[in-house]
Formats: sequence, C-alpha cells, structure tokens
Amino acid sequence: MLRAARGGVRLLLPARGGGAAEGRGAAAPGLAPAPLTRVRLPPQRCLQRRLLQQAPAPATPPAVGRWLLACSGAVAGAVVLGGVTRLTESGLSMVDWHLVKEMKPPRTQQEWEAEFQKYQQFPEFKILNHDMTLTEFKFIWYMEYSHRMWGRVVGLAYILPAAYFWRKGWLSRPMKGCVLALCGLVCFQGLLGWYMVKSGLEEKPDSYDIPRVSQYRLAAHLGSALVLYSASLWTGLSLLLPQHKLPETHQFLRLRQYAHGTTALIFLTALSGAFVAGLDAGLVYNSFPKMGERWIPDDLLAFSPVLRNIFENPTTVQFDHRILGIASVTAVAALYLFSRKIPLPRRTRMAVTSLLAVACIQVGLGISTLLLYVPTPLAATHQSGSLALLSMALWLMSELRRVPK
Repeated sequence: MLRAARGGVRLLLPARGGGAAEGRGAAAPGLAPAPLTRVRLPPQRCLQRRLLQQAPAPATPPAVGRWLLACSGAVAGAVVLGGVTRLTESGLSMVDWHLVKEMKPPRTQQEWEAEFQKYQQFPEFKILNHDMTLTEFKFIWYMEYSHRMWGRVVGLAYILPAAYFWRKGWLSRPMKGCVLALCGLVCFQGLLGWYMVKSGLEEKPDSYDIPRVSQYRLAAHLGSALVLYSASLWTGLSLLLPQHKLPETHQFLRLRQYAHGTTALIFLTALSGAFVAGLDAGLVYNSFPKMGERWIPDDLLAFSPVLRNIFENPTTVQFDHRILGIASVTAVAALYLFSRKIPLPRRTRMAVTSLLAVACIQVGLGISTLLLYVPTPLAATHQSGSLALLSMALWLMSELRRVPK
C-alpha cells in the first residue's frame, strides 16, 4: 500500500511469507493478518543533493591560471619600476595623492611650474635638491608618475578579470576566497605606497640626515608586493602545471621541506634588501668579502639598544644582507646536491638546476653592485634578480607539492 508522506514516500509491504494484504491491513478469511513492513524512500531533493555532493568539483579553466601568471608578471614589473624609482631618488617628487585626478599629468608650462612649486615646499628640495632645475624635476616626476600609473594598471588587471570570471561561474568556492584576498591585497598595496611616501615628506627639525622614506614602511611596501607576487605565481602554477605522482619516501619529504625552507630564506633575503635601499646601506662598505679591513666592522653594534642596529644601523643592515645572501646561495647549492640523490621527473630536475643557476647569477650581481658603488642599472638588475630567484624557488615548490588524495 502506498501512502503519501511529507518529505518523502512511504511504502507499506507485507512481511516475507505473510501473504497478500487487501485494503489497510485486512487479511484473508482464516489467515492471520500479515505484519506490514514500512520502507522509507528518500525524497527527490535529497537524492539530487547527494548526487551533487558525490560529483567531482568542476576544474578551474586554464584561463584563470594564465590570468594569475599575467598578474604576477605585472606585479614584478611594478617592483622593478619601484626599485628604479628609489634608485633615481624620484619617489618624493609627487607630493600629493589622488586616485583619479593625478592620472592627468601637467601639460602647460604654468602647470609644470605650479607642480614644481609644490615640490619646493618639502624637505627633499630644501635640503638635497635646492639647485634642481625644472627639466630635472620633470624627469623624477615622470619616474614616480609611471610607477603610480603602473600600480593602477596592476589593480585593474586583478579586479576586472576577477569580476568577469566570477560572473561566468569559472571560480570554485576556494578560488573565490583566493581571488578576493588577492584583490584586497592589491588595493592595500596602493594605500601602503602612499603611507610610505608620506614618511619622506614630513618635516624633521631634529634630523640632519637627507630626506628619505621610512625603511620600515619601505620594507612593508616591498613585503606586501612580494606576498602578492608569490601568491599569484603559486596559484597560477598550481592551476596550469599537472602534478607529479611521486612516491612519498623519506628522502622526498626531506627534499620538500628543504625546498620550503630555502624559499623562505630567499624571501627574507629579498625583504632585507628593502632596509639596504631605505638606508642607502650599499654605500657604507664597498668591499668584499671583508667590510673594509675587517671581517666584522667596529660599528656593527654602534646603536643603543642593540636591537635598533638590525633595522637602523646601515653597517648592520648591510652585514645582515650579506649573511642572508651567502646563506641563501649555500642553501640552494645544498638543495641541488641533495636532489641529485633522488630520482625526479625532468621538469622538476629542470627547476632545481634553474634555481641554482639564478642563485649564482644573483650573488655575482650583488657583489658587483657593491664593488662598483651601486650604479643604477646594475642595482636595478640585482633587484630584478631577487624576483627571478624567488620565482625559481616557487616553481620548485610547485613541482614538489603534495598530490591531494
């Protein structure tokens, strides 16, 4: 007997061997009524939900991975351009910040003179560039302007395609969270850039040093850019590169751990370069391997308390950057030698070899930049090399990532 029930259908069946039932529980004459067995069938909606849960999640289209790789390239361009802006001492030429208004540069002579007069009211002109001409000002202004405009291009490169992919339904739930975090970080990066510039525009009556941005804010600005770059590159590689089904042996797990530790060390070394740039620490000791005539300079811990030396003493900052650089290339070499003992796929082997090659080139660039008193083209190449080295490390981590079960 069938009986409709709310939320499903219930079927009343006689017990096995009990005979047929007529009506609701009626029995044939002379026979005992057969007990009825109640079977509950799941409702249609529950069945659909279970089928959807059991179906595999749709794969993210490759276009999303290619978009993220393009975004990481745009961020790399912004980092390199920012480094050149810092090296040419152009970062304080634009003394105000407007999201849309400043996109239109000065055109007439009067507009340029008005912009130059605004710059003349701030410490960098009064102390460092008091004899600067309008032509020289135009050069540093355009350097900072190009960096800011490129930052806006990066923001649009993240936000507009993200909205399109979201509307098309190409993003899974975890990918939506990742994309939201990346878009939020790129907006935060722009605000942090202006917060950094403001530190160089403030009047400091008690200071006799040349005007410069805070090395702490510069490090935060660079660090957030490196995080944005790393996250975009890692996610893009994870979507585009097929995973290797490698055996989870003890040696392979150790190799993966070494790769993660080496990548963290490379990231820390690149971040320490922000303190070197912020304090002009590359001009303190221009010799290698010794610092002057000593392995450990006398003024290494000149500031008090001692912790201040790590972030504010140019000698200590350069010393730390040297140590981190040497430690990074040593870790990369050890990682390469250890990987030779493990059978790896061709693409993974290529990633390890590329990491070692870029590390050696980066060390050579760093030493040359130091010995030649930080020429702008060479210093900019050295800064770009840090991104290349970090990219190789992230590529290797992507090759060694764990296959989900």
